[in-house]
Amino acid sequence: MKTRVKELRNANGLTQQQLADLVHVSARTIISIEKEQYSPSLMLAYRISQVFHVTVEELCCLEENKRLEDRKYEEI
Repeated sequence: MKTRVKELRNANGLTQQQLADLVHVSARTIISIEKEQYSPSLMLAYRISQVFHVTVEELCCLEENKRLEDRKYEEI
Protein backbone atom coordinates (compact mmCIF):
# COMPACT_ATOMS: atom_id res chain seq x y z
CA MET A 1 0.00 0.00 0.00
CA LYS A 2 1.27 3.43 -0.94
CA THR A 3 1.73 5.85 1.97
CA ARG A 4 3.20 9.30 2.52
CA VAL A 5 5.33 8.15 5.47
CA LYS A 6 8.71 8.72 3.81
CA GLU A 7 7.67 12.08 2.36
CA LEU A 8 6.33 13.33 5.70
CA ARG A 9 9.24 11.91 7.69
CA ASN A 10 11.77 13.65 5.44
CA ALA A 11 9.81 16.92 5.47
CA ASN A 12 9.90 16.84 9.26
CA GLY A 13 13.60 15.99 9.47
CA LEU A 14 13.13 12.66 11.22
CA THR A 15 15.19 9.53 10.74
CA GLN A 16 13.49 6.19 10.38
CA GLN A 17 14.69 5.30 13.87
CA GLN A 18 13.34 8.52 15.37
CA LEU A 19 9.91 7.95 13.84
CA ALA A 20 9.97 4.32 14.94
CA ASP A 21 10.72 5.40 18.51
CA LEU A 22 7.86 7.91 18.47
CA VAL A 23 5.32 5.28 17.40
CA HIS A 24 6.77 2.33 19.35
CA VAL A 25 7.88 0.08 16.49
CA SER A 26 11.22 -0.97 15.03
CA ALA A 27 13.04 0.99 12.35
CA ARG A 28 12.62 -2.12 10.17
CA THR A 29 8.84 -1.62 10.33
CA ILE A 30 9.15 1.97 9.13
CA ILE A 31 11.51 0.87 6.35
CA SER A 32 9.04 -1.81 5.23
CA ILE A 33 6.15 0.67 5.21
CA GLU A 34 8.18 3.14 3.17
CA LYS A 35 9.09 0.43 0.64
CA GLU A 36 5.41 -0.58 0.37
CA GLN A 37 6.33 -4.06 1.62
CA TYR A 38 4.14 -3.77 4.72
CA SER A 39 0.79 -2.09 5.34
CA PRO A 40 0.55 -0.55 8.79
CA SER A 41 -2.21 -1.63 11.14
CA LEU A 42 -4.96 0.90 11.73
CA MET A 43 -3.51 1.76 15.14
CA LEU A 44 0.01 2.24 13.76
CA ALA A 45 -1.32 4.39 10.92
CA TYR A 46 -3.19 6.46 13.52
CA ARG A 47 -0.05 6.88 15.63
CA ILE A 48 2.01 7.97 12.62
CA SER A 49 -0.72 10.35 11.46
CA GLN A 50 -0.72 12.00 14.88
CA VAL A 51 3.04 12.57 14.70
CA PHE A 52 2.63 14.41 11.39
CA HIS A 53 -0.73 16.08 12.15
CA VAL A 54 -2.48 14.57 9.14
CA THR A 55 -5.46 12.25 8.85
CA VAL A 56 -5.06 8.51 8.37
CA GLU A 57 -6.71 8.97 4.96
CA GLU A 58 -3.99 11.46 3.95
CA LEU A 59 -1.16 9.41 5.42
CA CYS A 60 -2.22 6.22 3.68
CA CYS A 61 -3.34 7.78 0.39
CA LEU A 62 -6.61 5.91 0.84
CA GLU A 63 -8.44 7.53 -2.06
CA GLU A 64 -5.61 6.75 -4.49
CA ASN A 65 -5.15 3.21 -3.14
CA LYS A 66 -8.89 2.56 -3.44
CA ARG A 67 -8.86 3.68 -7.10
CA LEU A 68 -5.94 1.36 -7.83
CA GLU A 69 -7.67 -1.54 -6.11
CA ASP A 70 -10.97 -0.82 -7.91
CA ARG A 71 -9.16 -1.01 -11.27
CA LYS A 72 -7.91 -4.48 -10.41
CA TYR A 73 -11.48 -5.64 -9.77
CA GLU A 74 -12.71 -4.07 -13.00
CA GLU A 75 -10.17 -6.12 -14.94
CA ILE A 76 -11.57 -9.40 -13.59
